Amino acid sequence: MGQTIERIATDRGHKITCIIDVNNIADFESNMFKEADVAIEFSTPNAALGNILRAFAVGLPVVCGTTGWNQHLPALKQEIEANGHALFWSSNYSIGVSIFRAVNQYLAKLMNQFSYYNVNITEVHHTQKLDAPSGTAITLAEEIIANLERKKQWSKVSESEPGDLAIKSIRKDEIPGIHTVMYSSEIDNITIEHKANNRHGFALGAVMAAEFLMGKKGFYTMQDMLKL
Repeated sequence: MGQTIERIATDRGHKITCIIDVNNIADFESNMFKEADVAIEFSTPNAALGNILRAFAVGLPVVCGTTGWNQHLPALKQEIEANGHALFWSSNYSIGVSIFRAVNQYLAKLMNQFSYYNVNITEVHHTQKLDAPSGTAITLAEEIIANLERKKQWSKVSESEPGDLAIKSIRKDEIPGIHTVMYSSEIDNITIEHKANNRHGFALGAVMAAEFLMGKKGFYTMQDMLKL
């Protein structure tokens, strides 16, 4: 992702001032980092919050695409509001996934009329992905729960209660990401699916988010940028 983001940002006329990974953490204190206009953060669940706070400490807005650390977002939003920081966060920066999410929410509302359909989610990613379910699958599940009255919470793999929404996670090969929402009944199945062909869409969305975030304060998502 970092290499793809670098290439797309450069192609769009931006200059990369600093690249930080596990081998040069000290560069958070460097002038190269401090002179940037915005930081784009794609790392691991354990590192994301610390990286964001280091950027905030030198006044940089942050675009974050790391998932698996969402439990810290409520406290971080308070920090952003109290101290005038800027954060753009999304579980998925693909424009296509944002459109997919809008369809997912609309379909969930429609399905309130048809109680004989059950719904589940399957997500497939590359074997290097650390979190399961994926952040995107959790977002899709939460949006279904918000719009489909008979579902109350999501669960991994199985449904122990009728109100559970099962998410199945598969890790295989180098797959960038496939998310499938299926409504099934004895009569038929209704399926919507988003399949990423490569990482280009995720990286392009992240760079567009960085462009959008310039000069802003507060917390933003893809819905704010795309107005879906």
